[in-house]
Amino acid sequence: MNFELHPKLNEDTIFIHDFSLSRLLLIKDANFKWFVLVPRVEGLREIIDLNEEERILLFKEICDISEFLKQSYSPYKLNIAAIGNIVEQLHIHIILRYKDDPLYPNPVWGNNLPKKEYTSAEIELIINLIKQRFA
Repeated sequence: MNFELHPKLNEDTIFIHDFSLSRLLLIKDANFKWFVLVPRVEGLREIIDLNEEERILLFKEICDISEFLKQSYSPYKLNIAAIGNIVEQLHIHIILRYKDDPLYPNPVWGNNLPKKEYTSAEIELIINLIKQRFA
């Protein structure tokens, strides 16, 4: 499968796991548990550009990881969206929101919060938790 991650996604994220269709990434900002699922299909911009089998698989992967994150981290709300105005490569945001997060109930996009770095231990914990469930 010929697939290249958009440079902005590559710069702003940490690789977590490859599912059958999609790559799971973590946004490099510990203010939020913010994941991105990117179907590994070259040139893809819209969900409707996937064939029917890929659409079903993408929806399953979105639901599987979202259910797991909800069970593991108990967010108040899951924000799931495919927007792509800045990065046109199809990617689905899965953002865990809490009533006490720095921006709740406002959107996370375009905020002026200073980025909070994940520690190596925090990243390793997230990766191991997901790999234990989906390996």
